[in-house]
Amino acid sequence: MKLLKKVVMTPNPYRDKSFSTVRAAVEILRAAGVEVKLCLPFEVDRSYTLPKDLRFSRLDRELPEADAVICFGGDGTILHMAKAATRCGKPVLGVNIGTMGFMAELESTELDQLPRLTTGDFTLDSRMMLDVSVQRGRDILFHDICLNDAVVTKGAVARIIQLAVKCDGVECLEFGGDGLIIATPTGSTAYSLSAGGPIVEPEAANILITPICAHDVGSRCVVASDQRVVTVSLGKNARRNAFLSVDGGKALRLEAGDVATVRKSQLVTKLIRLKSRSFYDVLNMKFK
Repeated sequence: MKLLKKVVMTPNPYRDKSFSTVRAAVEILRAAGVEVKLCLPFEVDRSYTLPKDLRFSRLDRELPEADAVICFGGDGTILHMAKAATRCGKPVLGVNIGTMGFMAELESTELDQLPRLTTGDFTLDSRMMLDVSVQRGRDILFHDICLNDAVVTKGAVARIIQLAVKCDGVECLEFGGDGLIIATPTGSTAYSLSAGGPIVEPEAANILITPICAHDVGSRCVVASDQRVVTVSLGKNARRNAFLSVDGGKALRLEAGDVATVRKSQLVTKLIRLKSRSFYDVLNMKFK
């Protein structure tokens, strides 16, 4: 296992407002001989004042030369950073300062485990990602990757949308409802679970297709192979717009005729593991 000599730390300033957790982590890793760079995982509101004694670098400058990324926050922070880290081939370690923190490896009280990164005493979990694109006519309007899910939903108006779902060009589902979730096994314990989808082990090779409040009682979650290509479009008689969001990001308005295509990404997120616990240990801890 490669020893980590330089890490990028990305604290969520809205979770760790005093930066006390990240300060403690910086001290621990620097004492162990690790070069540490602080970078914000996203742009903060202009009214937010960052501590003057902490120096933040640009993520796009530091990430390519780093050995790993340590995220401080909730699952949303990890999801946000997973894209950038994965595109650069860097593993991610999550430190939970949020509520659920399902993907985080450490709690904020377990920072004493960090020196193990310098001795190679850790493992890497491979997590499947999805490749998501939207085509309108001949144009590709949108393209992104995600670790959890791609979600198609109705707008704020309380009316259903009609959706048609195909797998490899063959009809899979056509229903009216509040929307649809297409999730990875990692995302099975997120929004998909809340919508009635199954819990799937992260190591499984599946794509989950979960309707949201379907008005057709025959519409149920479909667990498809990771080799399937899933397409979603507004139904033939659709009169409403829909919205696509990837890993909880900014929504894209879908119009009649647009086709969203979801397939397994060639990129794989690597999560750093310091504990010898099973997926079911995490389930029991987080959902009790």
